[in-house]
Amino acid sequence: MGAGTSPADGSHAPGGAEDAGPAAGGPEETAVTGAARAADEPAESGEGGGSTRAPSRRFSLTHDTARPEGGGRAAPGDAPAPARQWPLLTVLCTAGAGLLLVGTDPFAEAFRIGAMLIGVALLVGAVLRWVVPSVGMLAVRSRFTDLVTYGLMGSLIVLLALMAQPKPWLYVPILQDIVHFTIR
Repeated sequence: MGAGTSPADGSHAPGGAEDAGPAAGGPEETAVTGAARAADEPAESGEGGGSTRAPSRRFSLTHDTARPEGGGRAAPGDAPAPARQWPLLTVLCTAGAGLLLVGTDPFAEAFRIGAMLIGVALLVGAVLRWVVPSVGMLAVRSRFTDLVTYGLMGSLIVLLALMAQPKPWLYVPILQDIVHFTIR
């Protein structure tokens, strides 16, 4: 760089290291020609008001990332943050209560009831995602994918909690036959 120049302002010293070619610039310079270098440099604006960059020439399949359906706020923008995200907070608080029950184990069936609360939280998330048009950060993917994911995972967790040993609350005889058949 010449005196008083910087890489940010795009000005080059005549006959300086930038014009010396591949030997002075290192391996990166071998792939960049003078014309390509000029195209990558920022365009100069009139009175030092900054410069604009040329758009990238890289190939990209994605041009824009769309928010999921229903990914807007669940309450107006002037509402406090917890009110704007009430669907997500409902699901998280219910799942947190289930985890607290499982972790503290205050009574005999706490594991089963806590696990059921976690599954119910996911099922509530699926219902909210289906019914409420704008669920805030509870919307992660498309509505259909969220419904299937939350519903399937919630149902499986509730079923497993109901069938947990000892003394399951839900007895499915075919599952016992499957286990006996596969373990022989």
